[in-house]
Amino acid sequence: MATIFTKIINGEIPCHKIAENDTHIAFLDVNPIAEGHTLVVPKKEIDYAFDLPDDLLAETMNFAKRVAAGLDKALKPIRTGVIVEGLEVPHAHIHLVPIYKKTQEVSLRRKVDVSEDRMKEIAESVSKAVEI
Repeated sequence: MATIFTKIINGEIPCHKIAENDTHIAFLDVNPIAEGHTLVVPKKEIDYAFDLPDDLLAETMNFAKRVAAGLDKALKPIRTGVIVEGLEVPHAHIHLVPIYKKTQEVSLRRKVDVSEDRMKEIAESVSKAVEI
């Protein structure tokens, strides 16, 4: 059965897309832990990040690097953090989390409220700043 990420990739479920190429997609997390919290997902459905073939793992990190640069440019955080936990959806993915202050908690248990309008605004501004 296809994961929720595969359904997003296939256009069956809407998302706030940040960037996409032939092998990857990046979109805002619907349960963000910070404004701009973005998921980077390889389109090939593999459960565990460290089961990705070496070339796809490297491509995933390079794609994430470009998306993080767009987050940094558009949202001006101190930096963008990375979480690779992979337990909530059985499809390899990377969380990119803008960090706005040194005391900010960076935990997937933490949630922040971001309105739908703000999500659209963030997706548009970051998408324009990402160079894929």
